Amino acid sequence: MTEAHDVDDVDGGGFDFDDWDRLKPFTGRVATLDDVQSKAAVFALGDTERPYPMDIELPQPAIWWDEDGEKPVIIVQAEIHTNSDDEEMEVYGLILPDGDGAVALSEDVDLVDATDAAWRKLVEDFIDPSAAND
Repeated sequence: MTEAHDVDDVDGGGFDFDDWDRLKPFTGRVATLDDVQSKAAVFALGDTERPYPMDIELPQPAIWWDEDGEKPVIIVQAEIHTNSDDEEMEVYGLILPDGDGAVALSEDVDLVDATDAAWRKLVEDFIDPSAAND
Protein backbone atom coordinates (compact mmCIF):
# COMPACT_ATOMS: atom_id res chain seq x y z
CA MET A 1 0.00 0.00 0.00
CA THR A 2 1.31 3.43 -0.90
CA GLU A 3 1.73 5.97 1.83
CA ALA A 4 0.15 9.33 1.07
CA HIS A 5 2.67 12.14 0.88
CA ASP A 6 1.51 15.73 1.07
CA VAL A 7 4.04 18.39 0.18
CA ASP A 8 3.58 19.86 3.68
CA ASP A 9 4.27 16.38 5.07
CA VAL A 10 7.73 16.05 3.50
CA ASP A 11 10.52 16.47 6.05
CA GLY A 12 13.39 17.31 3.70
CA GLY A 13 15.87 17.39 6.58
CA GLY A 14 18.78 15.23 7.46
CA PHE A 15 19.14 12.88 10.39
CA ASP A 16 21.34 11.80 13.24
CA PHE A 17 21.53 8.42 14.93
CA ASP A 18 18.70 9.32 17.33
CA ASP A 19 16.06 10.48 14.84
CA TRP A 20 16.68 8.64 11.54
CA ASP A 21 13.45 6.64 11.83
CA ARG A 22 11.32 9.76 11.38
CA LEU A 23 12.27 9.88 7.68
CA LYS A 24 9.28 8.99 5.51
CA PRO A 25 9.86 6.12 3.09
CA PHE A 26 8.40 5.90 -0.39
CA THR A 27 6.78 2.46 -0.62
CA GLY A 28 4.07 0.48 -2.36
CA ARG A 29 4.70 1.46 -5.97
CA VAL A 30 7.37 2.64 -8.40
CA ALA A 31 8.08 6.36 -8.15
CA THR A 32 7.24 8.81 -10.91
CA LEU A 33 8.84 12.11 -11.84
CA ASP A 34 5.95 13.85 -10.06
CA ASP A 35 6.87 11.96 -6.85
CA VAL A 36 10.47 13.17 -7.12
CA GLN A 37 9.44 16.75 -7.88
CA SER A 38 7.16 16.76 -4.83
CA LYS A 39 10.07 15.35 -2.76
CA ALA A 40 8.07 12.24 -1.84
CA ALA A 41 10.64 10.02 -3.62
CA VAL A 42 14.38 10.29 -4.23
CA PHE A 43 14.46 8.95 -7.79
CA ALA A 44 12.33 7.88 -10.75
CA LEU A 45 13.79 5.77 -13.54
CA GLY A 46 12.07 6.00 -16.90
CA ASP A 47 14.33 3.94 -19.16
CA THR A 48 13.98 0.50 -17.55
CA GLU A 49 11.57 -2.38 -17.95
CA ARG A 50 9.31 -4.21 -15.50
CA PRO A 51 10.02 -2.01 -12.47
CA TYR A 52 8.49 -2.91 -9.13
CA PRO A 53 8.97 -1.87 -5.49
CA MET A 54 11.38 -3.99 -3.46
CA ASP A 55 10.01 -5.77 -0.39
CA ILE A 56 12.24 -4.26 2.31
CA GLU A 57 11.41 -2.57 5.59
CA LEU A 58 11.99 1.16 5.25
CA PRO A 59 13.48 3.43 6.46
CA GLN A 60 16.65 1.34 6.75
CA PRO A 61 20.09 2.46 8.03
CA ALA A 62 22.94 1.57 5.71
CA ILE A 63 26.52 2.35 4.75
CA TRP A 64 26.95 3.55 1.17
CA TRP A 65 30.28 3.02 -0.55
CA ASP A 66 30.75 5.81 -3.10
CA GLU A 67 33.88 7.12 -4.84
CA ASP A 68 34.76 9.18 -1.73
CA GLY A 69 34.51 6.25 0.69
CA GLU A 70 31.91 5.19 3.25
CA LYS A 71 28.90 7.36 4.01
CA PRO A 72 26.10 6.79 6.53
CA VAL A 73 22.69 6.81 4.86
CA ILE A 74 19.07 5.93 5.37
CA ILE A 75 17.38 3.99 2.59
CA VAL A 76 13.93 5.51 2.03
CA GLN A 77 13.11 4.03 -1.38
CA ALA A 78 13.88 0.61 -2.89
CA GLU A 79 12.95 -0.58 -6.37
CA ILE A 80 13.94 -3.32 -8.77
CA HIS A 81 14.41 -2.36 -12.42
CA THR A 82 15.40 -4.45 -15.44
CA ASN A 83 17.96 -2.90 -17.79
CA SER A 84 18.28 -3.31 -21.57
CA ASP A 85 20.47 -6.42 -21.05
CA ASP A 86 17.58 -8.04 -19.13
CA GLU A 87 19.51 -7.79 -15.84
CA GLU A 88 17.67 -6.88 -12.65
CA MET A 89 19.09 -3.97 -10.67
CA GLU A 90 18.20 -3.24 -7.06
CA VAL A 91 18.15 0.55 -6.77
CA TYR A 92 18.01 2.48 -3.49
CA GLY A 93 17.00 6.06 -2.77
CA LEU A 94 19.24 7.33 0.02
CA ILE A 95 19.18 10.24 2.46
CA LEU A 96 22.45 11.49 3.93
CA PRO A 97 22.74 13.10 7.38
CA ASP A 98 22.70 16.59 5.83
CA GLY A 99 19.42 15.87 4.02
CA ASP A 100 20.90 15.42 0.55
CA GLY A 101 19.56 12.56 -1.53
CA ALA A 102 21.49 10.02 -3.58
CA VAL A 103 20.79 6.94 -5.68
CA ALA A 104 22.83 3.74 -5.42
CA LEU A 105 22.77 0.16 -6.57
CA SER A 106 22.47 -2.48 -3.85
CA GLU A 107 26.02 -3.76 -4.43
CA ASP A 108 27.32 -0.38 -3.20
CA VAL A 109 25.28 -0.44 0.02
CA ASP A 110 25.60 -2.47 3.23
CA LEU A 111 22.43 -2.72 5.33
CA VAL A 112 23.10 -2.23 9.04
CA ASP A 113 21.24 -1.92 12.30
CA ALA A 114 20.95 1.54 13.85
CA THR A 115 23.04 0.30 16.77
CA ASP A 116 25.95 -0.62 14.47
CA ALA A 117 29.04 1.11 15.90
CA ALA A 118 30.61 1.80 12.51
CA TRP A 119 27.42 3.40 11.16
CA ARG A 120 27.00 5.52 14.29
CA LYS A 121 30.63 6.72 14.04
CA LEU A 122 30.13 7.60 10.36
CA VAL A 123 27.00 9.61 11.27
CA GLU A 124 28.88 11.42 14.04
CA ASP A 125 31.84 12.19 11.73
CA PHE A 126 29.52 13.37 8.95
CA ILE A 127 27.67 15.75 11.27
CA ASP A 128 30.85 16.97 12.98
CA PRO A 129 33.87 16.45 10.66
CA SER A 130 36.26 17.53 13.43
CA ALA A 131 35.19 14.42 15.38
CA ALA A 132 36.77 12.27 12.65
CA ASN A 133 40.19 13.53 13.72
CA ASP A 134 39.67 12.55 17.38
